[in-house]
Amino acid sequence: MRNDPFLPGPAIRIAGRAGGPLSGLSFAAKDLFDVAGHPTGGGNPDWAAHDPTPSRHAWAVQALLDAGAELVGKTVTDEVSLGILGENAFDGTPLNPAAPGHVPGGSSSGSASAVAQGLCDIALGTDTGGSVRVPASFCGLHGIRPTHGRLDLTGMLPQAPSSDTTGWFARDAATFARASEVLLQEAIPDAVPMRLIVATDAFGFAEPETAAALQPLLDRLKALVPDWREDLLAPGGLTAWARAQRTLQPVEAWETFRPWIETHNPRMAFSVARGLVLGAATPEGERGWAAMVRQEARGRLRHLLPPGTILAMPTTPFPAPKAGLPLPVLGPIRDAILGLCAQGGLAGHPQISIPGSLADGRPVGLSLLAARGADALLVRTALALESGSP
Repeated sequence: MRNDPFLPGPAIRIAGRAGGPLSGLSFAAKDLFDVAGHPTGGGNPDWAAHDPTPSRHAWAVQALLDAGAELVGKTVTDEVSLGILGENAFDGTPLNPAAPGHVPGGSSSGSASAVAQGLCDIALGTDTGGSVRVPASFCGLHGIRPTHGRLDLTGMLPQAPSSDTTGWFARDAATFARASEVLLQEAIPDAVPMRLIVATDAFGFAEPETAAALQPLLDRLKALVPDWREDLLAPGGLTAWARAQRTLQPVEAWETFRPWIETHNPRMAFSVARGLVLGAATPEGERGWAAMVRQEARGRLRHLLPPGTILAMPTTPFPAPKAGLPLPVLGPIRDAILGLCAQGGLAGHPQISIPGSLADGRPVGLSLLAARGADALLVRTALALESGSP
């Protein structure tokens, strides 16, 4: 593992606008975001050689600079964001300071590592199948997957556009809220949610130690929200949702990267190449089934999450696994993680991972979901949980 989560090469340091709301704060950007004058490497040495050096910053980078934050570097990512654990065969695995010897989570691994190590205050990541939520959980950070389609993704390297989002990390709720107001372009509301749903199937899917570790944080949440009840997130099965996302996402990723692969025959880790091959070979009937499950997931979350309601569930089913595990061991781990992350890409609702719990001495996050567009309500809830008052 490597302590430095920033990319090797010339240092990047760009001052933010003086007097902005984020003045005095620093940020880093995952190497899927364009920074003018610097190659966007995407975690693969052959992508940067193919892709021209950008002349403009990505929208999210520019938004933070305009708000006064200082860019202090670009961070390691899983290859072209096709990973969930944070291990990169070319750039190495960034340190998880909250669980040394264990993965930081991916694909926004370097961004989570940089914030967790205190090397910056905020970091930009991306989330398609869990790539902000998982590292937030494993590293003990606040992290958000915003409502799909809400943020401008200009200058962000795509993977699966029907699921891709920009997300961000911070160590504390107050800093997280400051960054969220800028990127969401919305003030954080004063009121907490009126209703809470506890997803019993999601808590049952998590390992018992993780579910138990999250209970005190969940109890604090219940004390903040006037009305709560238990219900199922996915009555037809979390595994069916996971299978649908595991079908749709590789198909889109193959279409995204196909021209590059067919033209340049790039170097890739076996697990990354295998995922793209599986996407290319997915039968039309399987794609159709997965599209129907996506419709089901969207309808279910519309029903569960009217305005003013949030849903609580574990972000990940367990804390960070050890780094360097063999491929046969990694497959079931990735599948289990997707069991609690698939609803993000399928339904596109905002989801925030909140730190504050340890299972076997390693962080695990509590996730909150809300209606589409209610991102700021989740940030407000995180603030209330950290302060202990509505």
